[in-house]
Amino acid sequence: MLAKLAKKAITEYVKNEKTIKPEVVLEDDSEFFNKKAGTFVTLKKNEDLRACIGTFLPTQDSVAQEVIHNAIGAATRDHRFGAVAENELPELSYEVQVLSEPELITDKEDFNPEKYGIIVKEIPAGREDIGLKEKAKSALLLPDLEGIEKAEKQISVACRKAGIINKNKIKTWRFTTKKYVHS
Repeated sequence: MLAKLAKKAITEYVKNEKTIKPEVVLEDDSEFFNKKAGTFVTLKKNEDLRACIGTFLPTQDSVAQEVIHNAIGAATRDHRFGAVAENELPELSYEVQVLSEPELITDKEDFNPEKYGIIVKEIPAGREDIGLKEKAKSALLLPDLEGIEKAEKQISVACRKAGIINKNKIKTWRFTTKKYVHS
């Protein structure tokens, strides 16, 4: 259902530069109108990553609005790829992940890359601590990524993605996701 919403949002935006209302796809009593959460929208073309944009904390009034916002972002603002062209639309598949609220972790036993995604954040020099919402070098990895089976690798990849050199000066949060897919 949410992946279908992402597809409709991207299609309408790419073809007409218009932002849809979630009611176009979701029923009025949908739980996604009454809940807030971070979401990630991933686009694939021929099974290859085409774009991925998301938020780990909610920035919109509902999950439905968050999906629309991040879907349009994935189609237009992923700096690794150009904007999605209209002729690509039939070739895309859509995945939406709704994130649980991140929880701070300190023990290696709390890591499980197949079950949990992580957020790493660098603790700035001269500081003892940093919160999730504070600005600092950071990165997020979704759970169950191909090639990442061990916690050490998950942390290493996240730190490299964030440009963090000293893995001993980080705080880490974990989260789960609920996945919705549409081809």
